[in-house]
Amino acid sequence: MAAIFLSLVSFLLFSSTLISSNALSVNYYHQTCPKAESIIAKVVQKGIINDKTVPAALLRMHFHDCFIRGCDASVLLDSKGKNKAEKDGPPNISLHAFYVIDHAKKELETMCPGVVSCADIVAVAARDAVALSGGPTWDVPKGRKDGRVSKANDAIQLPFPTFNISQLQQSFSQRGLSLDDLVALSGGHTLGFSHCFSFQNRIHNFNNKNDIDPSMNPSFAASLRQVCPKHNKVKNAGANLDSTPTVFDNAYFKLLLQGNSIFSSDQALLTSSRTKRLVKKFAGSQEEFFEAFVKSMIKMSSINGGGSEIRLDCRFVN
Repeated sequence: MAAIFLSLVSFLLFSSTLISSNALSVNYYHQTCPKAESIIAKVVQKGIINDKTVPAALLRMHFHDCFIRGCDASVLLDSKGKNKAEKDGPPNISLHAFYVIDHAKKELETMCPGVVSCADIVAVAARDAVALSGGPTWDVPKGRKDGRVSKANDAIQLPFPTFNISQLQQSFSQRGLSLDDLVALSGGHTLGFSHCFSFQNRIHNFNNKNDIDPSMNPSFAASLRQVCPKHNKVKNAGANLDSTPTVFDNAYFKLLLQGNSIFSSDQALLTSSRTKRLVKKFAGSQEEFFEAFVKSMIKMSSINGGGSEIRLDCRFVN
């Protein structure tokens, strides 16, 4: 079984020109920092105890990191002087739980100074966030290096919640990810919360004919309009992404088929025959969703960030 898994990892790592040419390894820190993953898991678990939104935050952080410059922890860098960093770009303003990564890095620097990259911490923490929320676990290939460049303007490269299927496909394919990966990774929306501005387009002034997106379940749309009125003045108003926002399960896909999805990009998955088939498949089998999610996470988290160092502090270059 182990041999099959390693073969799968090897295939995924080299299946795209965007995947790192420097082979990652699940045993990368076996000699240099053998307790690295247990330390990260302990910090993530502590973070979840204190804040149930941590899993969704860590998973989203990893996604946003990999989709901009590859998986190089550039999303962790703080703005400095005239340089506004990724985390301060509009799509990333709501990212949080950076302190979890900071705490893990601090402990790792005490145990194994200058060994574990911030990019690897983010990747492992995302895996732990999923597993500790009831989702699958997997061996994370490691060996990423940290990048030295982070620009707020680059954050516009992230796929928007208003994207249609063509825009989503283009965004993912540019990173070596397929439609299958798109659907599987969209399942990450089973965790978390969204602010009103991310789905206002569906519940107010949808188009010239409809105020509400007709693909939405009317009662669901009505409930969203209650918490997000047209001229919303409540700063943190919004809605959970599915009915079990702190549990990693396949409820997202079930709700999507019922017209109870939050984003336009969620609904877009039902506008292509291939993606719709996968949505139905994952709605009917949590096991198959978990299996596909693991494969796509390994693939996404292996996108080469071109990093060159091991940061001593994840918020600043050395």
